[in-house]
Amino acid sequence: MTSKLILYAALASVGMGSGLFAYQVRTEAGIVDGDASADGKIHIYKGIPYAAPPVGPLRWQPPQPAAHWDGIRKATEFGHRCMQGHIFADMVFRDPGPSEDCLNLNVWTPAISPDAKLPVMVWIYGGGFQAGASSEPRQGGENLARKGVIVVSMNYRLGIFGFFSHPELTKESPHHASGNYGLMDQAAALDWVQRNIAAFGGDPGNITIFGESAGSMSVSAQMASPLAKRSFKQAIGESGAVFMLNPPMPPVRETEHIGLEFAKSIGANTLRELRSRSADDLLQAALKMNGGFRFWPNVDGYFFPEDPAAIYSGGKQAHVALLAGWNQDEQSYQGFLGKADATPDAYAAQVRSKYPEDADQVLKIYPGKTGQEVKDSARALASDQFIAYSTWKWLDLQVKTGQAPVYRYHFEQAPPASATEPDRGAYHSADILYVFQTLDSENRPWTDRDRKLSDMISSYWTNFAKTGNPNGPGMPEWPGYTKPAYDVMHLICGQGDQAPHAATDEHRARYEFLDRVARERASAAKQTS
Repeated sequence: MTSKLILYAALASVGMGSGLFAYQVRTEAGIVDGDASADGKIHIYKGIPYAAPPVGPLRWQPPQPAAHWDGIRKATEFGHRCMQGHIFADMVFRDPGPSEDCLNLNVWTPAISPDAKLPVMVWIYGGGFQAGASSEPRQGGENLARKGVIVVSMNYRLGIFGFFSHPELTKESPHHASGNYGLMDQAAALDWVQRNIAAFGGDPGNITIFGESAGSMSVSAQMASPLAKRSFKQAIGESGAVFMLNPPMPPVRETEHIGLEFAKSIGANTLRELRSRSADDLLQAALKMNGGFRFWPNVDGYFFPEDPAAIYSGGKQAHVALLAGWNQDEQSYQGFLGKADATPDAYAAQVRSKYPEDADQVLKIYPGKTGQEVKDSARALASDQFIAYSTWKWLDLQVKTGQAPVYRYHFEQAPPASATEPDRGAYHSADILYVFQTLDSENRPWTDRDRKLSDMISSYWTNFAKTGNPNGPGMPEWPGYTKPAYDVMHLICGQGDQAPHAATDEHRARYEFLDRVARERASAAKQTS
């Protein structure tokens, strides 16, 4: 009998939750056989199904349990990513390609025993709810796992497949809801982690969810939903939350109309006809509708019993420790100015066009009296409108009603420019490389300062996952985000004395102003609906 068979025999003789024998682990659906890092210290399991393929009659249904399998399932290759178009040029994948059969996850564990009870970090990728996958090199969990945590990442349905509403779907649902299938996938993956992670050496009682952009929005969503809010102990959000500056998340009755409009555009009169169409036909038709971005989370009455802002305002979200923030250059100044020149007159004209009733106040908070000041303020305003305000609102509500510690950061490190990648400052998604310590997944002239900051950020994140507090020995003190100072941790390691440090929030007036604008727009939207 080979050593592999001996190991299998030993594993098969014990029940669910028993230990790590070589790279084989028994999950509730069957045994998986993984691989290891080059030095053998991290065990890696890829492409494990956490739910049934959402195909045929399961298209646009909540995720269903994965089927059991006999024998040993190889878990050494990433599973298919979910259906999507080529939307973001910076996304690089290592999987077999897009498919509807995509509800799979990956595990990186440093545990050598199922009794290790290590903290667990569950990653949710970004991509505007239209693109992304767990196979991206910059989001690999190996280096983060070396800091004493288990890292899990999952794929979830996107675009037309993940966020499609239709009156027939609402009618057939026992919850009278449709849409938000991608968010339900994430909740199902968290449930899988709760039930299975102990077999990989993890502690199901100490799970941290974290994500970036739409992944960060998803973290704020999971905190709000009764489906998931008891599945984790800590939360980390990187650039994004479900609190929009523009009119709030639409109710299902509005997104049903978008679904009907889509069905009409492809000549499908019934849900049965929609389910009979090929996945690629649906995808290509959806991409013609504003790049697919019309398919987005909604207030469905099930995943979201009510608007997320109301859930948080009422203190009905998960009362877990939260660490969140955003990047300095989430958008460039052209994100506000468009094709207009970066001159004081052009900037003032844009402000008066977009904020006609509040232009003077905007110009006071975001001044533009010189060319450089215009660029700085236009960049800040574009970034705030895009994603900083929503993240600030999440933090602010959690401070007011969350009953748990809150920490805020501002990521300011600009990755070095390269021959193919210009200097874009601390751009949207740049933080991912530093959090996962995957700088070398991109060919840039990285410096010792970049590597030092990456090591420090990943330590803050893993410390937080272990204890609910990012602080640790030998690291700059990160105070909580509380009145009256609202301290912010500035994450930078630059020339001279530029180092991570905490300082009082100097821009609260910006977000309080935008918050008023958001409330007024939400009120106007309700009056016209």
